[in-house]
Amino acid sequence: MNPQRALHLIGTFELVTLVLLLANLVTIHHPSIAAALGPIHGLAYTSTIVIAVLVRNGHHRIWLLSLVPGVGGLLAARVTGPVDGR
Repeated sequence: MNPQRALHLIGTFELVTLVLLLANLVTIHHPSIAAALGPIHGLAYTSTIVIAVLVRNGHHRIWLLSLVPGVGGLLAARVTGPVDGR
């Protein structure tokens, strides 16, 4: 798997976990859901930043975009190039 594809997948996973955390907050606000999803989202966010630093190819904009919570990984993946490896 190329790094751009990994960045796209982890960025998508980060966004999904953030949406689930916010949905829990708005609807039932169950503490065990937040306790389970919070660390998973934090790990996905940190992984997105680490992969963006590895993929950056001398471009600081890539890893700076990854610092945006939720959509940063997807923005950084978009800047790195095509996801399908072409």
